[in-house]
Amino acid sequence: MSGLRFCMITTFYPPYNFGGDGIGIQRFSQGLVRRGHQVTVLQDIDAFNLLNKGADPPEEDASDGVEVVRLRSRFGMLSVLLTQQFGRPVMSGRAIRRFLNARKFDVINFHNISLMGGPGVLKYGDALKLYMAHEHWLVCPTHVLWRHKRERCTGRQCLRCSLHYRRPPQLWRYTGFLERQLEHVDGFIAMSEFSRKKHHEFGFARDMEVVNYFLPDQPRQGSNDGSPHPRPYFLFVGRLERIKGLDDVIPLFKCYRDADLLIAGDGEYAPVLRDLAKGVTGVKFLGRVEPERLNGFYRHALALVVPSVCFETFGIILIEAFRQGTPVLARRIGPFPEIVERCGGGLLFDGPEELLAALQRIQTDLPLRQRLAESGRQGFQNHWSETEVIPRYLDVVKRTAQAKGRVDIVRALESEPDANSTPISEQPPEGGCTDSRSLGAAT
Repeated sequence: MSGLRFCMITTFYPPYNFGGDGIGIQRFSQGLVRRGHQVTVLQDIDAFNLLNKGADPPEEDASDGVEVVRLRSRFGMLSVLLTQQFGRPVMSGRAIRRFLNARKFDVINFHNISLMGGPGVLKYGDALKLYMAHEHWLVCPTHVLWRHKRERCTGRQCLRCSLHYRRPPQLWRYTGFLERQLEHVDGFIAMSEFSRKKHHEFGFARDMEVVNYFLPDQPRQGSNDGSPHPRPYFLFVGRLERIKGLDDVIPLFKCYRDADLLIAGDGEYAPVLRDLAKGVTGVKFLGRVEPERLNGFYRHALALVVPSVCFETFGIILIEAFRQGTPVLARRIGPFPEIVERCGGGLLFDGPEELLAALQRIQTDLPLRQRLAESGRQGFQNHWSETEVIPRYLDVVKRTAQAKGRVDIVRALESEPDANSTPISEQPPEGGCTDSRSLGAAT
């Protein structure tokens, strides 16, 4: 196969993942394969096994052309704890180094490495190195800038905050170790302009490019048999956590009776939200919804409600709604204004009263809703489709390679055929998964 050889190094990757970052990494990997590049994902699943409270996930179809190599250790929790405390892959470091040296990748892209190897893994491998900041881990031990589990972080109180999260403090963060390891990275990518500014506000000194998340050009086909719910409804999609802001939304439906609120997702905060919704007949919990079914819920919703109260790095659910022609009602915080205002596909709100007015406006003003829907749909095509974003990512790779004198990478990208000449639906070469034992990493 022609093209560059990419290695994606990450703690979480489907089906061994919890949030949107793993899915985003998968989409980047699949998009690169569709353009003729080779992609290998290196993942440590000890962290997932430690944090997973439910059943083991089913294995996914491995025919997308992406090779997935999963590390695991017989020490399990101990391996994860040592990585978290020492900031380096204590148990799996030798296997990772041996694997990267043997494969000789052109580009290594680090993603969420917090429990994959910490900053110590950044020195491994001899390739052009990029770091993609899916969370705020570079400047926040808890990743999310949600201080003391109760408020948005406006200034560092990291030691006390870690204790509130019941996590052992990472002493290496106070020694300059992280900064020294970052010197091994050639380029950094933020997922939004907001996230780039937030990194710099909290002391991250390196330049960052901005490359947004995207969705495949061809959405998964869902059912066209009509609405999945008998009444008009607004939709929430996401993990059920305090920081997602549903505490402000559910009480509104005690008095707002013209539409229901459907909540798609699950999480540790679900029992609290269910208690809050007792007696509110218009609030329905759907649990986890498969992507094929979720498309139908998006399409028939009056709007997607995004009430998060924390500083997210992007908001994949916003562009999922835009692709389906669904307007967005998003809190005026973090990257959401940047996304909504870029395409005009929704309305912003600050508090419950403003949200209530937006709910009523969306439901009663059909021309407004149609304008927002069309703007969102067009915005998705122009800004967040695979056709638009993958070339931006590869341009970052090319410019970083030029700065580092990697002429071989620059030439390979300059000779890359136009991806549009190959139908996006064409099946890529078959990939697969490799268990860590074949790497000699089952320590």
